[in-house]
Amino acid sequence: MRKFFAMILVAGAFLAVSCGPSAEEKAAAEQARLDSIAAVEAAAEQARLDSIAAVEAAAAADTMMVETPAE
Repeated sequence: MRKFFAMILVAGAFLAVSCGPSAEEKAAAEQARLDSIAAVEAAAEQARLDSIAAVEAAAAADTMMVETPAE
């Protein structure tokens, strides 16, 4: 009976190991992670550029304003 349970235990261990992700699945998950990082970096760069453009537009609008002397 002990040998039977030992064989079942060994078979279960092999089954647990064989059910893990394949190399292809691991590569796909890594590529998805890298794509996600690239998308976040691109969005951050676009937000930075938008912020710079808004500051430059505000600065240009301030220089266009002409102050009239108070009478």
